[in-house]
Amino acid sequence: MKSQEDFLARIRMKMPEFSKGQRAIARYILSNYDKASYMTAVQLGKMSGVSESTVVRFAGGMGCDGYPEFQKQLADYVSRRLSMTKRLELDVDEMDFEEQIDFVMGNDMENLRKTWETLDRNAVNEAVESLLAAEHIYVVGVRSCSAIANLLTFYLRFVFENVTPVSNSGSTELIEQLVRVNEKDVVIGISFPRYSMGTLKALEFANDRNAKIIAITDNKHSPLKLYSSCNLFAPSNMSSVVDSFTAPVSLLNVLMVSLCMRKRMEVLLYLDGLEKAWMDYPVVRSDEMDYLDEENIKDFD
Repeated sequence: MKSQEDFLARIRMKMPEFSKGQRAIARYILSNYDKASYMTAVQLGKMSGVSESTVVRFAGGMGCDGYPEFQKQLADYVSRRLSMTKRLELDVDEMDFEEQIDFVMGNDMENLRKTWETLDRNAVNEAVESLLAAEHIYVVGVRSCSAIANLLTFYLRFVFENVTPVSNSGSTELIEQLVRVNEKDVVIGISFPRYSMGTLKALEFANDRNAKIIAITDNKHSPLKLYSSCNLFAPSNMSSVVDSFTAPVSLLNVLMVSLCMRKRMEVLLYLDGLEKAWMDYPVVRSDEMDYLDEENIKDFD
């Protein structure tokens, strides 16, 4: 299948060759290609009113070696074609306020469930071991992923001294911040659709210098896998302008708890140092509220 051709146009062109069941699948995809790109073969069959085996045969009829390849091709098409305006219109356009709340939070819970069920525990352990052995840790994340990268950097500094956030707009600027990376270092790359070319180039640069690459991304088809040897997946799909980062943040929590358990004494010493600094320099505490007990909560009445 040639990537430059219109994916949906190929489906329309092959419609006369399909069986009755396959035509039902084709019609559903043509009308709902954005939703279909996230569906398993079982789900797509259910929505089209056919069996899973019919869906697999349909994928073969489209020239793919199985349904996973077909799904990737469809997802690539959606990623290229789906504008931000169109995404805002999906699913939520006819919902009332209560339905929108249920939709958003239900989607977050589904992403969490999928992450929990499919998380590669061995990959998490590999990431932990690599970070513990690293001389320097770099965390790469741009655009919306910069928020996740900053959160991870903040907590990694509870455990490690040499942690550097790498976040900027251009790939050249990112590479400038990685110029000293070497084979003793670990680079964590964070990117979700639409993937950042700057992040990808930064990982390519680090990989060429034999650094250990850990990718935090949405699935096995992510381009970050081109350069990473350890991959942690968490879906971020939400049919709106706002991506769902609930599952990726939960994945970061898993990683950080594992690290803190392995470096328990170091973390406790670090926290003790923070507490002492807060006591010696109380101006620092002006940024945070004290715990509200029954006595001081009356001040808010």
